[in-house]
This record gives sequence, C-alpha cells and structure tokens, in this order.
Amino acid sequence: MTKTLTDPVQLIYAGGTFGSYGRPLAPLPAEVFLPTLQTLLTEPDHAHYLPPVSWLDNTLIKDSSQLTPVDFVHFYQLILAAYTQGHRRFVLITGTDTLSYLGAFLAEAFAGSDICVAVTGSMRPLLDSEMLHTYSVDTHSDAWGNLNDALKLAAAGESGVKIAFGGESWPAQTVQKIHSHDLMAFTGHSRAAYPANSYIKHLPDARRQHWVEDQQEVSKSIDARAKQARIHALYCLPNDTEVISNQLQALLSQPPCGIILLGFGAGNVPYSADLAQALTLAHQHGHMVVCASQSPFGGVSDNYAAGSWQYEYHVIAGGRLTIPAIYARLLWLLLRYDSPTRRRQRWTNNVSQASITIKKR
Repeated sequence: MTKTLTDPVQLIYAGGTFGSYGRPLAPLPAEVFLPTLQTLLTEPDHAHYLPPVSWLDNTLIKDSSQLTPVDFVHFYQLILAAYTQGHRRFVLITGTDTLSYLGAFLAEAFAGSDICVAVTGSMRPLLDSEMLHTYSVDTHSDAWGNLNDALKLAAAGESGVKIAFGGESWPAQTVQKIHSHDLMAFTGHSRAAYPANSYIKHLPDARRQHWVEDQQEVSKSIDARAKQARIHALYCLPNDTEVISNQLQALLSQPPCGIILLGFGAGNVPYSADLAQALTLAHQHGHMVVCASQSPFGGVSDNYAAGSWQYEYHVIAGGRLTIPAIYARLLWLLLRYDSPTRRRQRWTNNVSQASITIKKR
C-alpha cells in the first residue's frame, strides 16, 4: 500500500562534500556523520519546519567521482525496493561531481512511475571544521539550505526526479554543473520533456504493481549488464579528422556500447570518408552514437551541412539534452534492453514523445 504524505521522507546519504569534516577535509564515517545529522534534524529549532525523516539504510558511501554504472544501479535498486514497499518520497544526498549524472539516470529508470525523488548535495561541508570539538552547522555552507529545500520538495510529493541546489530545483535530466566551486554550481530548466512528462501524478495500485513487476523481472539482467556497460566520449578538437576516426575505430571491437560524439557548436563534426565508414561500422556492431554539443546550452541541430552529414550514418541527434542526460539515457538503454535494435527504438520513441509535448506547450 502506498504511504501517505504524512509518512516520513526516506533520506539516503551517499557521501560527498556534504559529509566532509576536519583539516584537511575528509568524509566522516557514516556511523559518526549520520547520528550527527539526525540530531540536527530533530532539534526543536529545525524540526518544526521540516518534514519527518526516516533513514534508508545505504551501504554505498563514496566520493561521487568514483561512481560507476554498478553504483548507479545500486541506488536505483535501493530506492526501488523501498518504492515496492509503498514509500514514494525520497531525498538522496550525494557528491556534486556526478550528481547530475546520477539524477538523470534515476529519472530514466523510474520513468512511468509516481515516485518523488529529490537529489541534492553541497559545495561546502555541512559541519563547521573551525569547531573541531563539537559538530555544528557551518552557517557559511550551502549544505543545510540545500538539504532543507530537498526535504521540502520531497515532502510536497510531486512525482518525478528533481535536483535541488542553490535555492532552485529542476527536472533532473535538464541539470548540469556549470561552476567548479561556486555555491550556484548547477543550472537547469523547466521545459523538460521525456522522462519528466512520463511521471504519473496518481498511480492506481494495480498499475504501480504492474510497473514494479516489470522492473523486478529484468533486475538480474540489469545487474549483470551494469558490470559490462560502457559509455565513451569522443571530443572533437581542431585536429586532423584521422584522430577522431582512429578513436572511433578503436571502439569497434568492443561489445555494444554508448558513444557520445561531442561536436562543435550545434553539433558540427569534421567530415572524412574514414570517419563516415567508422560510423557505419559502429552501427553495424550495435553501438549507439549520439551527437552532443560542446556548448553548455542550445544543443544540436541539423541546420548546418557541417553537422547534418553524420545523421546519414546512423548517428543520433542529442537534441537539447545535456551531456549527463545523454549519458544517463544511453546507460539505461544498455541496461534495460537486450538488443541494439530495441535500444534505438526506445530512444526514438522517447524523442518522439518529447517533441509532441513541446509542440503542445
């Protein structure tokens, strides 16, 4: 049975700057940090304006720069298990290096459900390292504010996966990190299409059970594929085209994988006959090649001949998707579907849904 909005928000701590402390800064052990955070959350000054919280036991706490596809699947399955038990509202605290990647992955994985997940982190630790004998909130840190915002976002219960950071929140697949150390480190936008438009506001119990059973049916295969899943990035630079052609050729002998081709501007990629042939061979070998822009905003288009030629050789246009969102979608398709044809069909179907939604708006 689904829990109500009066039930506690499920809080997951996964590591990162948020829980670092001391001189030099280092992550506190979970057995030290979590009771400290729990105490802070239940203090009278805080408890009266924050929703009740329940801790979801998590064994994977590490620097987010070390996360792998196997780790992404761990968090997906951890949340899925709690969702199966009727919990709907979650807050995940993680490191900022891969926060946008993990958030976008969870958005893809939980598409079609009515789950509510808020992902957050911080650029500065929650605890004040100037006070080494007592654990107290650093008033100059962004951690407490980000956590408060994420908890309130989850408490509202709106379906979907969102990222809360710097006083704002956005659908997870629109978010990217734009600053390496400023407190306003992330940005996103609200004109989100798939998977954000696939979440159900009120999902009947029978449909939720069907969705859960569908996920559980492929759980073991997802575990197995995560160990082999690979997403590569090929970055266009002002080099001879032989350079990127050789990089692509080197991937052809690998099992089917995802390849992000980072083009100039609106997705322009220097043409050569060798590169065109390599792209054809990549498709024949079951690889999915998606073109993205090196520019942080605007995405790709086929308006320029310098970019449109590649789409004749089975490259998929990344549209306005961010690099983390493209990574997340490629990874989920590799894990969820068993053949290159089905993966490509799912990508195409998702893009079609996104286009329809945007046109309606």
